[in-house]
Amino acid sequence: MNKFISKVIGEKRQWGQHKARTRELPASYRTAVEALERYLMYAGPGGDGARAASMFEDLLDLFEQSAANGTPIREIVGEDPVEFLEAFVRNYPDGQWRIRERERLTNAIDRAAGEDTGKEERAD
Repeated sequence: MNKFISKVIGEKRQWGQHKARTRELPASYRTAVEALERYLMYAGPGGDGARAASMFEDLLDLFEQSAANGTPIREIVGEDPVEFLEAFVRNYPDGQWRIRERERLTNAIDRAAGEDTGKEERAD
């Protein structure tokens, strides 16, 4: 139980530190980071907490360095911020749950279409 509690508290503390760093950015960079994070939370790839934490930290690092160098936001994200995030996320390997769910989806559609997947059908 203590391991579980320390993990939850640790993650909350890490998130709090992340948000504190975000607040230290110049306003326009902060607005951009918060918008990108919001998109990732709702439409991003999901995954385990460690993967997501790494992604958010790397994104914040990028914007901190860019702010320090005076790099314009459009130079960072380009004209299509969605494409920027999709390219950014491709740098992080999929978690096992994602691979499993892709296989499950493919197999379910194959079964529905009457194709043999070679796998035994399970009742979920």
